Amino acid sequence: MKKFEEKTLTEEKIFEGRVISLYHQNVELPNGKTSTREIVKHPGAVAVIPITDEGKIVLVEQYRKALERSLLEIPAGKLEKGEKPLLTAKRELEEETGYEASEWEHIQSFYTSPGFADEYIHIYVAKGLKKLENSAQLDEDEFVELLELSLEECIEELNKGSIHDAKTCYAIQYLQLLKRN
Repeated sequence: MKKFEEKTLTEEKIFEGRVISLYHQNVELPNGKTSTREIVKHPGAVAVIPITDEGKIVLVEQYRKALERSLLEIPAGKLEKGEKPLLTAKRELEEETGYEASEWEHIQSFYTSPGFADEYIHIYVAKGLKKLENSAQLDEDEFVELLELSLEECIEELNKGSIHDAKTCYAIQYLQLLKRN
């Protein structure tokens, strides 16, 4: 038994969507009592920190309906079934930015919201960017605008509230730490 494990007694799928599934679980707690959990299952994701030869970070601005506002973010997307994270990262970079990269480095993977979701995101740095003439197209329901900002400009946008999502905040902090060392 894992420390503090909660044993699933029953599980009911409440919703099955294109991106997520929602489950309601009855669980037995470590102290023998029972409780309920609402769990979001997600196939996993990747995010890319694209850095130009000039040291600019390529961001996408896109509208996020759940927040009813636009955010600046590093390019990202969900893993397709059976797809390796690096392949997803390359695909998403091309689709969202029109760039390909010659250098790839995996820097970290983490759970985005482990209190209720199992989404696991893989973060990559992409360098040696080259703009493609005929790049893959965005998904038909995706609309983005590209920005290329310095690390200092990203920090300003973070302070202004234009950057709020965890993966992009993580990327900026990661780059700040690299710069200090």
